[in-house]
Amino acid sequence: MADFIRFFIPLYFIIFFNVSFVGISYKVARQIGKSPNVLPRDDSAYALVGKYFKLILLALFVYTILLLFFPEDIFPAFKIDFLEINFLQYIGMTLMIFALIWVLIAQLQMKNSWRIGIDNAAKTELVTHGLFRFSRNPIFLGMTISLVGFFIVFPTVIAFSFLLIGSVLMQIQIRLEEEYLLKEHGEIYLSYKKRVKRMLRLY
Repeated sequence: MADFIRFFIPLYFIIFFNVSFVGISYKVARQIGKSPNVLPRDDSAYALVGKYFKLILLALFVYTILLLFFPEDIFPAFKIDFLEINFLQYIGMTLMIFALIWVLIAQLQMKNSWRIGIDNAAKTELVTHGLFRFSRNPIFLGMTISLVGFFIVFPTVIAFSFLLIGSVLMQIQIRLEEEYLLKEHGEIYLSYKKRVKRMLRLY
């Protein structure tokens, strides 16, 4: 199992990044005529959140690549041994694969409204169909599930740190986007907000 995990984790995140960030960004950029990456580069708190998010993604990429090339050093480092159970690891891999598919579907359902960050220069459509009937933030939900699965597959303190810090940053970003959507869509967004939960509606 350890050998499989060594290759599965970095391959998964390479595919996740290239499909759900690079691929979708290229597709949307061609359709709207500009980059969908609209994270600010100023000295604001919002820009700082974006910067930390990029650093976490970079650290995650480096960590998984180190796992691939230096398994003898990375596998035992800060491991939570009692959670290393084959059955749980299979569940974790299933969650990761499900999360990738979920995120991709949500991004495709957003069509030209998909952005990395808040686009103050253009009023995007409020998407409420598809997966957005069950979650106001299905992409962030999928990313969170992906990190949960990663921790279950590879239970280390470092993997848990990625889950914890990533979740905090995503929750901050979600609230920033909610303020923008309320300002842009008013009562329509308020009605949607009452109807659908921030992360997941189970009924």
